Amino acid sequence: MAFRFFIIAILLNFGTSFSQTQDSIIDGKPQSIKTIEAIADSSSVKKLADHKSMATLDEKWFEELYSNTLFDSIYESVTELKFDPVDYPELSTDTLKARLKELDSRTPFNVEYNPGLESVIKSYLKHRRNSLQNLMTLSAFYFPMFERELDNQNIPLEIKYLAIVESALKPRAKSRVGATGLWQFMFSTGKMYGLDVSSYVDERSDPIKSTVAASKYLAKLYEIFGDWDLALAAYNSGPGNVTKAIRRSGGYQNYWNIRHNLPRETAGYLPAFLATMYIFEYAEAHGFKKLKPEFAHFETDTIRVKQMITLDQVSEVTGTSIEELQFLNPSYKLDIIPFIKGENYALRLPKEVVGKFVNNEDSIYAFAKAEFDKREKPLPQFFNANDKIIYRVKSGDYLGKISRIYGVRVSDIKRWNGLRSNDLRIGQRLTIYPRKPHVSTPSPSTTKVAEKKPISGEVVIYEVKSGDSLWSISQKFSGVSVQNIKDWNGISGSKLKPGMKLKISKG
Repeated sequence: MAFRFFIIAILLNFGTSFSQTQDSIIDGKPQSIKTIEAIADSSSVKKLADHKSMATLDEKWFEELYSNTLFDSIYESVTELKFDPVDYPELSTDTLKARLKELDSRTPFNVEYNPGLESVIKSYLKHRRNSLQNLMTLSAFYFPMFERELDNQNIPLEIKYLAIVESALKPRAKSRVGATGLWQFMFSTGKMYGLDVSSYVDERSDPIKSTVAASKYLAKLYEIFGDWDLALAAYNSGPGNVTKAIRRSGGYQNYWNIRHNLPRETAGYLPAFLATMYIFEYAEAHGFKKLKPEFAHFETDTIRVKQMITLDQVSEVTGTSIEELQFLNPSYKLDIIPFIKGENYALRLPKEVVGKFVNNEDSIYAFAKAEFDKREKPLPQFFNANDKIIYRVKSGDYLGKISRIYGVRVSDIKRWNGLRSNDLRIGQRLTIYPRKPHVSTPSPSTTKVAEKKPISGEVVIYEVKSGDSLWSISQKFSGVSVQNIKDWNGISGSKLKPGMKLKISKG
């Protein structure tokens, strides 16, 4: 199944770079606070007074900051947004003003017309139409789950558009400073808001769990500032920068009045958000189509795993493509779902597959365990994560298997080697950049070729059909295992081709 929209979404970065802003820390406090304390001790400036309401807001924020050790900004910033006039006659200024006024009346944000916002909207419509169309298609999967969690936290539903500005709806998006996921959480902040991050799992990439965490953080910011525009500005650059901008503007508490005193990246952040919200809200008026995504959230369901299992094992037994499983389960870093006591790790599947999995889960887990148990365990040979490995494809290899060996994704291997399909040929050389220590496997010259084992009893010939797997075939015959079929037919791997004839003993 093609996931073109998933790839194209990555390309939408609104023509910007990203950065992170925060106060430096001295003795456990931001440098700006230490400076204020030093000034207060100076007799020459004792008459200087702070803005009282802003000092109150700072006090609330510092209480939250110190109690949770939240020192890093957790959100990626939109920077260097251009505000030059854009020639786009398809949208007149008068029409835009009328629509923005209507949008302002039904949202809690201050959606005021200004030439800068008009420039951003027209620039997106003129230069990023294809990317926006693909994001709209992708949003049909993510937005329903966003809206449910935002509503649970009493957060404006329009906040869902923030995930587009933050990550282009890419669950594994990662900034250069390590902010990860749809809502761009830093490691420590993700942990603080209940997101599990381990060698196997990164719940910052989980669409539902990360949205719950982002909603809680946004609710805290709104509690402090009492204004959603300022909450978003703080979401981007940190509350300290917002209160300083308010001070420098003379006490104004409207985003558009303090914008010129905000960091450059934050000055463009809200316009990028508002432009995105406008285009999505008036998508049909601008000729965008409502296309059905590859998946709709309500067409999927989750199963709590009872044993460690890999996505390619799930793919093998259910016939679901590995790309589909990776799309539906983005929080599993190595495509491995661990089983850890006290944790609730779940596998998300298309609904038509869920029943089959549940009905056969004992056999499926037995298959997974057997595959784990039979893996060779020679002395480990460790590779640096930055090393390049040239891997030669052997009989029985497939992309899922190779990706597990080196701790990378199937999509990575395909991208590194210019592969357009999952097909491999024996002897083919693949460039791999490992991301975890690798346990080496015997070289082709020492690999034992699978030999056929004697078959007894009544023998039938089974012709492989499209969609068949060794596991699904084994389920058609009582008492027959995947290993039996391999032994009887001299098969070393797990790949089958339609039309292949297999000998099966009926007992």
